[in-house]
Amino acid sequence: MHTDDPLRARYRLACEIAAEAGRRTLAYFQQPHLNVESKADHTPVTVADREAEQYLRDRIIEAFPDDAIIGEEYGERAGTSPFRWILDPIDGTRSFVCGVPLYGTLVGLQRDETSVAGVIEMPALGESVHACRGEGAWYCRRDEQPVRAQVSTCAKLSDAVFVTSEVATFHQRRAAHLFDTLARACRVTRTWGDCYGYLLVATGRADLMLDPVMSIWDAAAILPVIEEAGGRFTDWSGRATVTSKEGIACNTRLLPQVLPLLHPAERDESGKPEGTGLDPLVSSCLLSC
Repeated sequence: MHTDDPLRARYRLACEIAAEAGRRTLAYFQQPHLNVESKADHTPVTVADREAEQYLRDRIIEAFPDDAIIGEEYGERAGTSPFRWILDPIDGTRSFVCGVPLYGTLVGLQRDETSVAGVIEMPALGESVHACRGEGAWYCRRDEQPVRAQVSTCAKLSDAVFVTSEVATFHQRRAAHLFDTLARACRVTRTWGDCYGYLLVATGRADLMLDPVMSIWDAAAILPVIEEAGGRFTDWSGRATVTSKEGIACNTRLLPQVLPLLHPAERDESGKPEGTGLDPLVSSCLLSC
């Protein structure tokens, strides 16, 4: 058997179950009597979140019982295979409970702790993007044929469309000044956020998405989608990771312009940045730009 077959089989399942889980949330979307509970972290949760995640888990366990699973609503299930599924049944629950269609279902897949596939499913909009390592990212719109997803070619931050999930999260990190800096630096700023913002970056409709606060289930599906669309998904120090609890998505031209705004640094007499908090490889790249 070809060594990639186990990955491709899981990728096919990820696309299938993300679409179906998203479809199931529509039964509760824009319903006037939807009960909304508050979790310990004060974020909302509904029966739609729980039912969608349970569906995802059931399908994964049925097909790949040895795989690990981690999800926003039901925690972690250990596994013995190299694969781990990372689930967010409704990313953007606040949008969902307000009847706003900018919410999605996220299914991420890791192999040996490396993100290798991801699906962003927007059920109320009829849009999705999915990607697998080495196979590109693909954009689907309702019943149309998938087309290749590609990040924008925007070369200057001053020409960029900047999106984020919530301005309040910048305040939560005591980084409100960074939001103001980015908003001034970019041509357009909007809060078309949560996973929808990352779908916009992956399809070239937005140029920069930045979140000060993320969980692993918010990020795991995003990283492979953005990278396979030709872009970069990193933390605020320029590291490609889904575990730093923050995220940046953009094309390769914009990342070296964004990172210094997040880590302003004084330069020593040699011109080297001091105390930026950036990954050393990223700092080297910035100096060469």
